[in-house]
Order: sequence, then structure tokens, then C-alpha cells
Amino acid sequence: MTSEGAEGRWAVHGERSVYESPWVTVGLADISVPSGERFEHHTVAFPAAAMTVVLDDAGDNVLLSWRHRFAPDVWNWELPGGIVEDGEAPAITAAREVEEETGYRPRSMEHLVTFEPAVGMLRNPNHVYLAKGAELVGEASELNEGRFEWVPLKTVPDLIRTCSVVNSGSLVGLLHVLALSGPRG
Repeated sequence: MTSEGAEGRWAVHGERSVYESPWVTVGLADISVPSGERFEHHTVAFPAAAMTVVLDDAGDNVLLSWRHRFAPDVWNWELPGGIVEDGEAPAITAAREVEEETGYRPRSMEHLVTFEPAVGMLRNPNHVYLAKGAELVGEASELNEGRFEWVPLKTVPDLIRTCSVVNSGSLVGLLHVLALSGPRG
């Protein structure tokens, strides 16, 4: 592992916006790489996101949504989650999104990991949480989030192998939980 010294660091001389909306910002950065070459490099920024691996009280099942995503035209299982609102802590977003999308309120929230899904040119921190247990408190208030089901955690590796889970945040969260939980029968 290397330190955060100047050696190997890309220098940013400036950056300008090419396109902005509430959902995405595209920019061009004037950069120099360690070899000395200087050029413009695209940047893309999405708002931060937060999602939650929700396990049932026994820890045997995970709450997932079967849904279609139009941009890549895929159906897949996903965790509940959404965009972190201005001034909102990611943990609050994660818990709020669980309740809005599923009608369940997490009994506990634990931060698992924050990652960048395409670190080469995309700014998009994804905050992943673990909820152990959930209480049904009402109906889902968000109606376009797919069909939520309690899926046996032991079937998740096969869902991943068969490309039934392709969302990066869902993959990171589920693989993290599977790695930390050890072998399951």
C-alpha cells in the first residue's frame, strides 16, 4: 500500500461544468498525470446514495426488490435505498428509504462500507448499511420501487452467480454481509 504523498498523484489545474441537473453533473478537468502529460479528462458526479441490507430478526432472510432498470434494460434484485438529501446524514437516508420503499422500519442500523462505484471518473459515494431485524409499520409509500420480498440469504450467492443481482450497491452490501457471516447452510 502506498502513502498519500505527491508521487503518483494526478494534478488538477481546473475543472469546468459541461452539463448540470439535479441527477448528474458532467465536467471536464484539466489534469496532469505523473508522466507529465497534460490533457482534459471527463468527470461525472451523481448525488451520494445510501442503501441497506435488511435482515429479518432471525438473520436468515434479506429484504430485496425485484425490479426493472431501464438504462441497462435489466431485471435484478436490489436493496432498498436512495439519494442522500441535502443536509441529511446517510444513515438517516438509508433508514428512511427502507421504510418508504418497504413499509418496514429497521430495528438497528450499522454502517458497513462507503465505496465509489466507478472511481476512475465518477464521483458518487455509496453508503451501505446493515439492519438486523425490521418491524412492519405500514404500507410502502414509494410505489415504483419494484416488488419487495424476503429472500433466503443462503440463496443470494446463486442469485449473484446467475446475474440476478447486478446493482453495484446491492452487490457490495450483500457480498460484505455474506463474507462477514461465514458459511451458511
